Amino acid sequence: MSSLPRPPAHAAPAVGDAPATDTAPGPRPGARLHHLDALRGGALLLGVLLHALMPYMPWGGWLVQDGSRSPLAALVVGVVHLFRMVLFMMLAGYFGRMVLRRRGAGAYLRDRLQRLGLPLVALWPVLFGLLIAAVVLAEAVHGPGVVTGAQQPSPQATGTVLDLPTMHLWFLLLLLEIVLVVVAVRAVLVRLLGAERSGRWAERIGALLSAPGGMLLAALPYALALLVQGDTLMGIVEPYTLVPVPGASIGYTGAFLVGWFLHAAPDGLARAERHWRAHLVLAVALTGPALLIAMPLPLSAAAHALAAWAWVHGLLGLCGRVLRRERPVVRYLADASYWVYLWHFPLLLLVAVPLAGTDWPIPLELGLSLGVVLAATLLSYDLGVRGTWVGRWLNGHRHRSVLLSP
Repeated sequence: MSSLPRPPAHAAPAVGDAPATDTAPGPRPGARLHHLDALRGGALLLGVLLHALMPYMPWGGWLVQDGSRSPLAALVVGVVHLFRMVLFMMLAGYFGRMVLRRRGAGAYLRDRLQRLGLPLVALWPVLFGLLIAAVVLAEAVHGPGVVTGAQQPSPQATGTVLDLPTMHLWFLLLLLEIVLVVVAVRAVLVRLLGAERSGRWAERIGALLSAPGGMLLAALPYALALLVQGDTLMGIVEPYTLVPVPGASIGYTGAFLVGWFLHAAPDGLARAERHWRAHLVLAVALTGPALLIAMPLPLSAAAHALAAWAWVHGLLGLCGRVLRRERPVVRYLADASYWVYLWHFPLLLLVAVPLAGTDWPIPLELGLSLGVVLAATLLSYDLGVRGTWVGRWLNGHRHRSVLLSP
């Protein structure tokens, strides 16, 4: 989702960049897949909306609780959480194999360490400091009790440095772990089977995943993750600390591998997108029962997994029809989405503190919190990131600032 000059064809994709690819249906070799760019940025920006809605959840459990509660907020959060990170991890796997095939495993790993590991290490202290500031401010303004989530012990507590909270940066750590494991396993398989034979197997798996009914195979790790987790109430629960969580590791590694193998199959992505209308209908039909109806765990896990992957397949095809061509505003937002997501979490909490003491309508509070946070992050992105070394670090390329351009 963004505007301005395209990155060079060799630019490697990461969280902040959806690159060119030669496997897209129809476009010339090397053409950028703008709909995947839009989806990747949209998945990150949906996370901002999700966190903005959390103070209004009826059952609480968030760091700063608002006096107003809304079942609709809970429904939106549930639907978004159902598919958002599965979609994101699938795209990470698709682009990851592309970079590895073009540039080699060593360059791929260096690129991921730079764009995933380095932001995690460099930004965590600053973001955690802002989080603490939001908690202190909330206690000072509203008194004890308004901050709830920080007082809840983590189920992963070990009593060691591993208990450090990962906040919203957990996905960087988990994605980096997945990349390291997948590259290591691939190296072993190539050594044992040979590059040609292992490539054929990857292509066959991708063909199965992109065939009619391939969604059932893609959904298996998601369902297994929920079964291992033991409940489906909050979908796949992410790691709160540096300690890995089996459910999240299984579910999101599975999503990453789906994207990886879809890239291995000729026209795999195009075939996965083909029946998008039917997938969207199925997604809507399954989402209600998955979120609203109490079912035995195996049945509930299956409903969640199938609904999530139906959303993924449906949105892939829909965006492929609507956003196949470059749209400058969409492209700009996609480029900015990584920066926005990195900084939004503590900023939303800081804005939520004064709003928690008002009795304003939820839409007004939500609009104010999103408006302030998006204005601050997009302005800082355009003036301080987009055309600087920070933009190259996070996104692999620099673009001219829109506000500073003549």
